[in-house]
Amino acid sequence: MPIIISAAEAIPPYEINQGTASMFARELFSDSFKDIDRLLRAFQNGQIEKRHFVKNVDWFRKSHSFEEKNDAYIESAVSLGKEAIEKCLTNTSLLNRQVQAEEIDAIFFISTTGLATPSIEARIMNLLPFHANTKRIPIWGLGCAGGAAGLSRAYEYCLAYPKAKVLVLSVELCSLTFQHNDMSKSNLIGTSLFADGIACVLVCGDECDLDKIRRKKTMPSIMAVQSTLMPNSLDVMGWDVKNEGLYVVFSRDIPHIVESWLKPNVTSFLQEHRLNFETIDYFIAHPGGKKVLDAYVKALDIPGAMTNISLEVLKEYGNMSSATILYVLRRYLEMEIPRGSYGLCTALGPGFSSELLLLRWFD
Repeated sequence: MPIIISAAEAIPPYEINQGTASMFARELFSDSFKDIDRLLRAFQNGQIEKRHFVKNVDWFRKSHSFEEKNDAYIESAVSLGKEAIEKCLTNTSLLNRQVQAEEIDAIFFISTTGLATPSIEARIMNLLPFHANTKRIPIWGLGCAGGAAGLSRAYEYCLAYPKAKVLVLSVELCSLTFQHNDMSKSNLIGTSLFADGIACVLVCGDECDLDKIRRKKTMPSIMAVQSTLMPNSLDVMGWDVKNEGLYVVFSRDIPHIVESWLKPNVTSFLQEHRLNFETIDYFIAHPGGKKVLDAYVKALDIPGAMTNISLEVLKEYGNMSSATILYVLRRYLEMEIPRGSYGLCTALGPGFSSELLLLRWFD
């Protein structure tokens, strides 16, 4: 089975704590909402402590055109995406040796927060010595589910080509979609939650020289994957595309949907592989928000401690859309996990959709 070998992040340069973000939101939204104090509780209740952005807070005090924001997206996506790839291929805590860019057979590039043609991975390939025949698979529009979906597609690629080494690169610059003139509650809640994140993961087929590459005694193999689309749920999450750019669509019903829809989805996936919730040792969840993590615990009837690492990432970085699950995964990769342990990786996104991966650690 394909194995996840390495992961790394590139952290954007500007760190903003939640207190500063709350004051910024008060400046911007107080004239639009009489109950601004109640709405601003979202900044504390979400348990996010700080986030990282590619621009400083003063940049967001002015309106910017779609072109300006997208130009900033391309510039930062290339520089930070390149950094994440380099860190992933040289991560000495997970790798015995540096993996050369020339060894990479395919790159899955995941994003939903900016537009570029040629796509970002093509621009990065002009800066790093990738082989000219490296396959490029850009995937756009999966939002928070994109990182897990990218891992699933890498798994399928490595099943077909068991000697392949594949990168999954996620770049989400959510801050650059911020609409200065949008006074909706969705935009206010988004201001309390979303952040910029960049992460890269290396997935290898099982006919690679894995013992020469990997450092850890046990690493997670991807055993199975499942993608699920909820019918008639297009309005739950996504973008409204307007002249000024991307306007966030973010339903308050998402935690309720998680509670009612996710359990049968996960149950059938596990039963297909003769497993159940009690079999799962590690729950690698995309932290869409504190309420979403609470909904996971309630819906799946799992101990709250199983979401602690996801909550840690949420506190330190916020919701970075598709990249967030890769931040969570990297922390599990660096743990000493016993042979035979099972992990369930899950993320939800626009569609409304679910991505599930069944992992098992082997030596």
